[in-house]
Formats: sequence, C-alpha cells, structure tokens
Amino acid sequence: MSIEAEALLQEAKESIEAAQNYRSELQQRLHGLSQARKQVRGSSSQAREALKRHFSELQAAVTRLLAERLSVLLSEVDVIEQDSVRPLDDCQKLIEHGVSTADELLREGEVAIRCGVGEKEDKLGSFTKKALQIQLDSLPEVPVLVDVPCVSAQLDDSLLYAVRERVSRHGSVSSHPPVQIEELQERPGSVLVRWCKVDDEFAVQDYRLQYRRSVSGQYEDAYIGPEQEFLVLHLDPHTDHLFRVCARGEGRTEWSPWSVPQTGYTTLAPHGSEGYILSSRRNIAMRSDSSPSKAGVLYSNAPTYFCGQTLTFKISATGQVDKRDSIGLCVGCEGEAESLQRDQAVCISTNGAVFVNGKEMTNQLPSVTLGSAVTFDMEVVNLLPVSNNNNLSDGGNFKLRVTIGSGNREVVFDWLLDQGVDCLFFGCSLAHPGWKVLVF
Repeated sequence: MSIEAEALLQEAKESIEAAQNYRSELQQRLHGLSQARKQVRGSSSQAREALKRHFSELQAAVTRLLAERLSVLLSEVDVIEQDSVRPLDDCQKLIEHGVSTADELLREGEVAIRCGVGEKEDKLGSFTKKALQIQLDSLPEVPVLVDVPCVSAQLDDSLLYAVRERVSRHGSVSSHPPVQIEELQERPGSVLVRWCKVDDEFAVQDYRLQYRRSVSGQYEDAYIGPEQEFLVLHLDPHTDHLFRVCARGEGRTEWSPWSVPQTGYTTLAPHGSEGYILSSRRNIAMRSDSSPSKAGVLYSNAPTYFCGQTLTFKISATGQVDKRDSIGLCVGCEGEAESLQRDQAVCISTNGAVFVNGKEMTNQLPSVTLGSAVTFDMEVVNLLPVSNNNNLSDGGNFKLRVTIGSGNREVVFDWLLDQGVDCLFFGCSLAHPGWKVLVF
C-alpha cells in the first residue's frame, strides 16, 4: 500500500472515530433533552394537579364558611322574630278575650231589653252591674309600627370586592424556583450542600433543606435557617441521596417551590475509632473510663484525614479538665502514649494551648468548652524535594502548613516532618469521663 493510501486510510479511521464520538455526544444530548422534556412535562402535570386540588379545597372551604355564616344570620333572624312576635301574640289573645267578653255582654243586653215587663228590671240591673265590672272604657295598648321590629339584612358588595381582589392575586406559577442547589461536596460520612438564590427579586428570610435516600419516598428536614450551606451528617457511604431546597420570603408563612432535586453521595466512610463508647455511626466518642490513670489516646481506626480537607471536632459534652487532654492529628498510632502532646503530632489542649511535636507554642486559642468547634486544615509545603520521583514514602524534609481554628481565632504554622505523608490519623486524649466529641 502506498504512503498516500495509508494516509487516506489513517484519515478515514480518524474520521470514523470522530464520527463515532460525534454520534455519542449527540446521543448524550438527546438523552439530556429527553430528561429536560420529562422534567417540563412532569412538573407541569404536578403543578396542574396542585392547582386543581388547592382551588377545589379552597372552594369547598369558602362554601362551608358561607353556609355557616348564612346559618348564623338566619338564626339571628329567627330569634328576633320569636322575641318580637311573642308580646304581639299575648296582646292579641288579650284583645280576642275582650272581644269575646263584649259579644257575650251584647247578647245579654239584647236579651234584657227584649224580656217581659216583670223580668226587665232584674235583667237590666244584672246587665248593668256586669257591664260595670267589665270596664268597657279600658282598652289594651297596641304598639305602633315604628316601635315594632322591622327585620332587615345589611349586605354590601365590599366582601365580594375584597374576595375578588385577593383571589385575583392568590397563587402564582413560576417556571423556575427562586433557589437552586449549587454544589454537593462529599465529606466523611456526610455531604456538604451549598445553594444559592437565583431570583434577585425574592427577599429570603429562611431556607429549608431536605434530603432522602433515592430509593425511599419520604423527604426529611435537614436544616431551616438563613445560611446557604449545611453539612448533612450520618449518611451511609456509596448510597445515593436526593437533596432539595426551598425558601420563605420575608414576612411570609408559605414556602417557595422546591428546587430541582440533586443526587449526591459520599465515598468516604464516617470517622470512627476503636475504644471508649462510640455512637452507632462511629463518629461520636464519649470518654467513659472513670480512672484518670488509665487515660490514653483514642485514635481513628485508619489514617482517613487527607490534606486539603477540613476536619472538625465538635464538643457536645464536657468533663473535668486535665493537662493531658488534647485533640488533633498524628502520623501514626502509639498505643502506649497517654496524650497527643508528643512527637509526630499536632493538637490543641482543652485549655487552648497548641502543641507541635510535643512542644507548646506561644500562640494560644480559646479554651475548649461545651459547644466549641475546633477545625484542622492542612496543605503540603515541601522544603526540599522528597525524591526524584516525588514518592512521599521515600523520606526527606517535608512540612505541612497547618491551620487550627477555634471560636473566632486561628493559628497558622508549618509542621516539619521527617518523611512525607499523604494521610493522617486523628484522635483525642481525654483523661476524665463526661467528654463527648463529634468528628466530621
């Protein structure tokens, strides 16, 4: 085959490979379009159902309220009618009784007038006496119409106008939620979730973060507050979790629509240690030994801290302070050591003193108390090349830039080591019972 033919063949192969890559990219974009269309269709369907359900419930509630109000007003009319008619009925009975008495008296008078001469005097006398007893000049008082209740209903259109105004502004439809998840960052046994506001006109009072396993159906609250990031703890490694966030506007009680759920997971096992009393997830340790003479260092079960991470010790309970107390990081485990205040370790004591390779620094941090959060950050800084092939295990002068923060203060220093390391153990030494430390 000639050189020109080989060149054409190579060019054809490259074109075929490029076409395959191009087709693969287009197929991925088609899949993305399909997912986008599915999201639009699905969210639109959910929005329709939510609107129909809400307005149906609202209509039923308003109808019930109007029926209840109508019943109350009709009852008031019934009470007024009954109270007003009762004295009129009594007056009517009195008048009807008087009419009956007058009719009877008239009949007796006519009989007395028509009777014979012998009986007339007695009849007329009896009739006259009875007429005087009846008091024909005494008449019952009948109320004039202006004194009698005239029941009416006071109704106006102000309610209808107010309802019309409120209904016209009730509810809204948006194409995008006001907040979206911005970043999911894995941490040991946890995921750091960051979100941002995407609607500049939406004044946020609080955010609400929820999460759930991707295989389960119920979301649970992880955080409610003004911050825009939160570390979701107690997550099993290599397990997908869905995260979503919404917001509540200033002066409002209802929450905004949820952000598009994002899938996140952590491949890092939660920090755990052998010894003491550990929580079920092995990221909380409590010092339970009542004998200070048996105090030792509680190490992580593996060198799980890597440079570039932030390691946090959160103090959730305190005990008696001891000069040997310390929390920090070290190169290796020394089973006989009673404190991290030793060579190949950096730590902070409960009184705030900072130790590097067993020596106390002049800089000091605030004392460790209930609720304190102590953070360790490290980055690699080499004094001399570790080796020609940059293998950390080959030894050489090696240092780490360490930042320890506690409260509103921090110290920064260089930690010189005899050999290069890429991962470290963490641990704590607490002499007395009662201390409880959360690591994340």
